[in-house]
Amino acid sequence: MASLTPPQAPPKWNHTPEEVLSVTKRALAQNKAVSDKVAALSEAECNFETLPLAHAEAEVLIICEPLGFYQNVSTSKELRDASNQAEVLQRDFDVEESMRLDVFKAKAAAEKNLRESGEWEKLSDEQRRLVEKMVLDGKRAGLALPEKEREVLMKLKKELSQVCLDFSKNFNEEDGLISFTLEELDGVPGDVISGYNKRTEGSKEVYDVTFKTPDIFPIFKFAHNPATRRSAQEGYEDRLKQNVPLLEKALDLRRRIAAMLGYDTWADYITEVKMVKSGKNAQDFLDNLEAKLRPVGEKERKILLQLKKEDHEKCGLPFDSEFYIWDYRYYDRVYIEKTLNLDESLVKEYFPVSVVVPTILKIYQDLLGVKFIEIKNDNKDVWHPEVQQFAVWEKDAKDESAFVGYCYLDLFPRAAKYSHAAVWGLLPGYELPSGKCHYPLTAMVANLAKPTPERPALMRHDDVTTFFHEMGHVFHGLLSRTKYARFHGTSVARDFVEAPSQMLENWCWEPKVLEKMSSHYKTQEPLSPELIDKLIRSRYVNVGLFYLRQLFFAKFDLKVHVDKEAADYTKLWNDLRESISLVKGGKAQPGQGTFGHIVGGYDAGYYGYTYSLVFAADMYATVFKKDPLNPALGKLYRDKILLVGGSRDETDSLEDFLGRSPNSDAFLEEVFGTVANASL
Repeated sequence: MASLTPPQAPPKWNHTPEEVLSVTKRALAQNKAVSDKVAALSEAECNFETLPLAHAEAEVLIICEPLGFYQNVSTSKELRDASNQAEVLQRDFDVEESMRLDVFKAKAAAEKNLRESGEWEKLSDEQRRLVEKMVLDGKRAGLALPEKEREVLMKLKKELSQVCLDFSKNFNEEDGLISFTLEELDGVPGDVISGYNKRTEGSKEVYDVTFKTPDIFPIFKFAHNPATRRSAQEGYEDRLKQNVPLLEKALDLRRRIAAMLGYDTWADYITEVKMVKSGKNAQDFLDNLEAKLRPVGEKERKILLQLKKEDHEKCGLPFDSEFYIWDYRYYDRVYIEKTLNLDESLVKEYFPVSVVVPTILKIYQDLLGVKFIEIKNDNKDVWHPEVQQFAVWEKDAKDESAFVGYCYLDLFPRAAKYSHAAVWGLLPGYELPSGKCHYPLTAMVANLAKPTPERPALMRHDDVTTFFHEMGHVFHGLLSRTKYARFHGTSVARDFVEAPSQMLENWCWEPKVLEKMSSHYKTQEPLSPELIDKLIRSRYVNVGLFYLRQLFFAKFDLKVHVDKEAADYTKLWNDLRESISLVKGGKAQPGQGTFGHIVGGYDAGYYGYTYSLVFAADMYATVFKKDPLNPALGKLYRDKILLVGGSRDETDSLEDFLGRSPNSDAFLEEVFGTVANASL
């Protein structure tokens, strides 16, 4: 198989900043030329074949997506800035194109002609879906408005696009530090401390801690001194205060755009094309779930508060009967260690990156019937030397027809790199006008811990679960096969997009999978059955507080997109967190400035993380639970969920996969151990 040559070459990653901009401009000009041709057609000439808009859209994506990606991963500020500028150009162009009344009239005429001529019935389901979605796009873009209002709307949309890009740029390039002495870091594992930069400040030695997850989270979980945890938490929440006015501006623009388009709220505009269908339905879902979770969370808070009381008395620390946000992760860990005798630092020793990553890749390859071939040495072409590049093939590939696509893994932190874990579908898979296939490319960006002087790179079990989840998105991109690029892979309703990956997280709690993935960095022994049992039992410990925290994010996101007037969003952030998450804050910090989802495509959509868990739990319990590593079940999942992407309604895909309509029984059973009042 190694000798097989992919039928499509991978992209080159050698652009100069000037090329990023010039190539983007050229691609947009070519796309505009197609739109101009369509706009020049007479109404009678408009039909499916004379409107090649879907393919033109795909051609722009192929060129512009990789160029816009540099801003998340490049070590060159000039290249990142050019990439950001290129995305501004593309977004502004998209706004202008979406507001072209002449092109919209051609689309509407084509639909009318197709229906009246009888040709509509001859189209495939995906072709009909394409026409309907394209016409709906025009209606949602405001093309029914008078010309002057359309011009104002276009200006507002461009402003909103720029504000969101500025917010994200600040998020990616945040490089703040907080410093502690060794005494203040008491309790933080030595291997973590050894990775911090040590320097002398006056007469004392201090350790610089970045706000990247592998650096700061161990302080939240392990630092014995509550003052250390509080300083770390407040610094973490305050790290992007420059985003506060940007968020205020984005929300104001969204309110104005929604009003112009005739929607009551931005939430109603956004949810119209989601599975949930309206802002009210999303609110009802969250309220219903909060009512069920609150008694569970209150009981858990009481237990953790008692632990804190005992701890403070033992250490001679004052106790004020309050449970703070900087207490949550610390006492959650202490509780797990005490009740289950489970030491997270010990568990981490069984998950070296060098073992976990290839093992997870192998599990996916075996389950879904594909093979990853790493591209190395002179053939490798990536944006940073640490990135791994793979050609992906069907497992029994004999010729180039069995090529699947490309996958890139960029797993370790570095300066100015995107600071969380996410997957980018950089190239869509779809059918070219010639009938040949254009193959997809997916890239995962993560920030796993690097090796320290004492130990190899190790992963917390949380990191393992996140990696497994993100690989789910990778395969959704790789294994989707749709006729049109706009339906490819994860181009599904935003409140369904997480469901496949959330379902796959279940593998990280299965005994035989945990045994496969684990190998102690010193002894190469897998996790013992006892440790595996403790780890699995820890899954739903303090589940009420965990989900209430998710509901806080979701409710903040929904409230700011439902309210008709601006508010003090720092106050709202802190007040809602205290009332929903059941944890007090200290000094009110502008944590909303760190909420990247709100400008990154999850606006009025964060509820979707929990909403999609209902589908994830149902899919796993109904199909995979009985035999999670069975390739026959993997093929069913591949064929019914991944293959079709967004080319049909998500409910149809779920019903096809489950053999019935989805329900919330499995989710409620999973979280509460009961299916009573299953009215989610």
